[in-house]
Amino acid sequence: MNEHIYAHFHPDEHRFVDKAAEWVERAEQHAVKLTDFLDPRQAFIVTSLVNRSADVHVRFDGGHPGAERKRAFIAPDYRVLDDEDMGIRLIGVTSPDEKLQQLDHGDYMGAILGLGIKRDKVGDIYVRPDGCHFLAAAEVADYIRLNLNAVHRVHVQTEMLPLDRLISTEVKLDEMSLSVASLRLDGIVSDVYRLSRAKVLIPIKAGRCKVNWKQVEDPSKPLKQGDVVSLQGFGRFKLLEVEGVTKKGRYRVKIGKYA
Repeated sequence: MNEHIYAHFHPDEHRFVDKAAEWVERAEQHAVKLTDFLDPRQAFIVTSLVNRSADVHVRFDGGHPGAERKRAFIAPDYRVLDDEDMGIRLIGVTSPDEKLQQLDHGDYMGAILGLGIKRDKVGDIYVRPDGCHFLAAAEVADYIRLNLNAVHRVHVQTEMLPLDRLISTEVKLDEMSLSVASLRLDGIVSDVYRLSRAKVLIPIKAGRCKVNWKQVEDPSKPLKQGDVVSLQGFGRFKLLEVEGVTKKGRYRVKIGKYA
């Protein structure tokens, strides 16, 4: 069965497709599965496979209505999912140290992963000048709360909070306007990160670039408004707007780089 499904997904996604297909098959046999946090692409794959089965349904929850990363609860269709415990805990981080204001998303992520926690166990991270709120899988939340004592050499305190205390923050984007020869992936990536076209071809062809969380190895892929692009080691950006074409035939685009 999976061979037929594979045609719809990138080869690098086949391993996750196998896992998700197994979760759905077990749900057809009356088992339930609470996944780790999934990115939007993984959530799309799960939804696609669940929709192929008349006997299974799924609930997604990231601890916040606008969450990007969410856990999935996959179950037989007769099971009511609204009241299921999604196993999500909210941890607050604070510090009297003024250097806390200088910390960013990557600093908090690095400190959490430095405890030996897998990325899949961590949901969205909301950074503010006075600290941070982040979501974690219940099974590792106590461990993180007890052991997260420093973030990028800043001593911090942590506490477990009710989910309704979450203070979500708007994702900060550093906007920039560019004039590009075309909307090709390699051209825009090279302009955004100020790399030569030759230098961006290597990571793209090596599978280290994703568009909307899906691996893309074709440098000529055209981007469209709203696309989110990530290049391993460089971060990610969003194509906010295609503003028009200049007299010389170049495209004016507005880019938002994730801080």
